[in-house]
Amino acid sequence: QVQVVESGGGLVQPGGSLRLSCAASGVSISGYMSTLSSMGWYRQAPGKQRELVAEISGGTANYADTVKERFTVSRDNAKNTVYLQMNSLKPEDTAVYYCHVVRRTVIGGRTYDSDYWGQGTQVTVSS
Repeated sequence: QVQVVESGGGLVQPGGSLRLSCAASGVSISGYMSTLSSMGWYRQAPGKQRELVAEISGGTANYADTVKERFTVSRDNAKNTVYLQMNSLKPEDTAVYYCHVVRRTVIGGRTYDSDYWGQGTQVTVSS
């Protein structure tokens, strides 16, 4: 079972910055090849649906239009860790941020994908 743990949330003033981190453990399955094919971040504000913020999949980073030019997602494959650097934060960025990873396992020549979520970390942007 993959464990996903986020850290780095908090309260910040508009225009400020925060860096979120997410570490995944338990990725390996004995006897099979397993990798994290995708790592990224979603967020959910009160009364709204969970939405994609940014993710890295297959070496390509994808961003929501609302965070482009302000947020940067990166990953350290050796540590199974993904980061989200958030700059120029706005009150509308306030939400619970969830880390999402996809473990891809090859068994008998076929690939199987499993999704895992962290518990979420609160980001509040307010003066």
